[in-house]
Amino acid sequence: MKKDLHPSDYRLVVFMDEAAGFSFLTRSTAPTTETIKWEDDHEYPLVKIHVSSASHPFFTGEEKIIDTEGRVDRFAARMKKAKEHQEMLAKKTAKKPAPEKKAAEPKEAQPKESDKVA
Repeated sequence: MKKDLHPSDYRLVVFMDEAAGFSFLTRSTAPTTETIKWEDDHEYPLVKIHVSSASHPFFTGEEKIIDTEGRVDRFAARMKKAKEHQEMLAKKTAKKPAPEKKAAEPKEAQPKESDKVA
């Protein structure tokens, strides 16, 4: 087995699930620049996470939509923009007068070659 493969600089770190308002203290090597004051009045490095056991459907038994990335908002904005574009095109075609078609004038009956008298 390779030597010095695993990190050795473990320290106490607070992981905070922003969506569920849940945090826990554990040992980790996760890099971070933020800190937080914990329940024991000590200051620890803070790592913000999107999903934890407090918010994941597997652990909670219920399905929640966690939209921390704004996917639903981006989709709604795209749909709104597409609808506005369709309405603009509809108004544009409604404003443009349709070209008038002239009624076809009936042509006078002209005798066929076979009908001509020789």
